[in-house]
Amino acid sequence: MTRLPLPETLRFIKAPGRDAGADTGAVAGLVAEILARVRAEGDAAVRDYTARFDGVTPDRVEVSTAEREAAVAALDPQTRADTEFAIANVRAFAEAQLGALSEIEVELRPGVHLGHRNIPLQRVGCYVPGGRYPLLSAPVMTLVPAAVAGCEEVIACLPPTAHEAMIAGCHLSGAHRIFRIGGAQAIAAMAFGTETVPPVDKIVGPGNAFVNEAKRQVFGPVGIDQLAGPSEIFILADHTGDPEMLATDLLAQAEHDIRTRVGLITTDAALAHAVLAEVEHQLASLSTAETAGQAWRDYGEIALCPDEATMIAYSDIVAAEHLQVHTEDAHGLSRRLRHYGSLFIGTNSSVVYSDKCSGTNHTLPTMGAARYTGGLWVGTYIKTVTHQWLTEEGVRQVAPPAARQAASETLEGHRRAAQLRLDRQQASPRR
Repeated sequence: MTRLPLPETLRFIKAPGRDAGADTGAVAGLVAEILARVRAEGDAAVRDYTARFDGVTPDRVEVSTAEREAAVAALDPQTRADTEFAIANVRAFAEAQLGALSEIEVELRPGVHLGHRNIPLQRVGCYVPGGRYPLLSAPVMTLVPAAVAGCEEVIACLPPTAHEAMIAGCHLSGAHRIFRIGGAQAIAAMAFGTETVPPVDKIVGPGNAFVNEAKRQVFGPVGIDQLAGPSEIFILADHTGDPEMLATDLLAQAEHDIRTRVGLITTDAALAHAVLAEVEHQLASLSTAETAGQAWRDYGEIALCPDEATMIAYSDIVAAEHLQVHTEDAHGLSRRLRHYGSLFIGTNSSVVYSDKCSGTNHTLPTMGAARYTGGLWVGTYIKTVTHQWLTEEGVRQVAPPAARQAASETLEGHRRAAQLRLDRQQASPRR
């Protein structure tokens, strides 16, 4: 999958059977058709595609207040308590992140005042995947940070076949409006607007290949968070690794989807072979083995490295979405890592905790994107915009070099605009 050269001393105990990057499928043409029709026909096209792809034709796509309240009331009490626990943690961490985003204003030179403000996005659209399971954490991760950021309106779209508990999750997480629209047609509706769905300023949230391609195609007039592929987990381990724990964590992620990429990078050959055997042993009793087993066969890997430096180098090439560190000095090794979506330091830190409720966001970069971006966070819903204001002394500081630079570029209009205020100062009595 990677376009970067692998370390020469790396060898695979188990190599992936397929290339995750090459298995995205030819969906661009169909997505382009869906986007064009929704843009031209609005709700009618949305209804058509919902019937075609989801097999349902709802009377209305927006979830009413009564339906939202009924979905919350129908939640099992413990499920509601656990959902609210996750919401509280995600909210608290997002609030801490928001507190770290300072606004500034500095006097860079005498009379030259520069600054920036952090402004919440006005309207955001959150895609909430239905998936093969009711992923109750999904709305928490996309909607709660938007509320903390202060977005004026937060829209949620989820497939019409999604579990009713997902409606409750969207409601409890702070969605202002909820629509039963899934797939590329949901992205189109949020990007362009329909008679029912308002157009948003930015679309966030993970989805399948059609959702991902739709986000790619609408980007520009509308913002997106990232292009997220199938989920990933890699674990770095040395001789201290526990084969049972490593296999358990790999398969926990593998059960997400048959295209999940899972891997162990280790310096210990005995551990590598033990984990290989343990994965097969656990698959024999895992209720989700049909999905997890196929993901392991097609995309699972175990890479053996001669030393810690090679292990770190290969990890940074992979740039995994989720990266666990199970080594003797987990904190020390972690400080040497650069590329990952979210880091899990030490054996007590499992990806599953972040996936569900610990507080960090589980919407993260995949397919190597962690080399240049992080995951969803409160800052995703905020734009940082600059401003300036100048006194007359500030004009005297910047006008001459600005005018000279414009003249050297033969941009006469620029030169005049730069010079005008200075000329007027010089023509007026000094105040």
